[in-house]
Formats: sequence, structure tokens, C-alpha cells
Amino acid sequence: MARKTPQEKKALSLANDRRNAYGENDKSSRKNIRRNKTIARRKYRRVLRNSSADPDAVVGEPARAAKTRKSGWRGRKSPDIPLAEFIERQRELAKKRQGRKRSP
Repeated sequence: MARKTPQEKKALSLANDRRNAYGENDKSSRKNIRRNKTIARRKYRRVLRNSSADPDAVVGEPARAAKTRKSGWRGRKSPDIPLAEFIERQRELAKKRQGRKRSP
């Protein structure tokens, strides 16, 4: 295996490393994804529990429990973008911001 030059390492890093460009805190996703999945599961369990608690109360209730599907939470997550693309975006935004706040 041949040694990589620093330039090759940098090019690989720009291609392989990813950045969250969605606009929210990337650390918050760790908590929020887990929380949303938990809420969906809890909702499903409550439907089942409430529909099977008293089967004689309402005639159509057991049928509703049988029809209930476990929906699950599918996050509308957007994939992270390559580091090179992220840096290019940052540079474009910096150019737009340059000279905006000039003193009179």
C-alpha cells in the first residue's frame, strides 16, 4: 500500500467527510430521533390498550385494534453533504455578507 501525500489525504477528506447542512444543531438529532420514535411507539401501545381494555363496551372496537398498524416514526432526514460542498457554500455565503454593514 503506497503512502498518501498530504494533498491526496486532503482530497480524500473533502470527498469522504460529511457535514450537516440542514440548519439545525446536529447534536440535537441524537435526542430528537430517539424521542420521536418513542412517541410513535407509545401512541401505538395506547391505541392497543384502549381498544382491548373492555371488548364489550363498543361493538367495533376489537376490529379497530386488529386494523391498527404500527406506524413508526420515519424522520424526514436529509443526508449530510460532502465537506467540499459545505465549504463552497460557506464561501458563497461569506461573499454575500461581505460589505453589508458599512458605517455611515
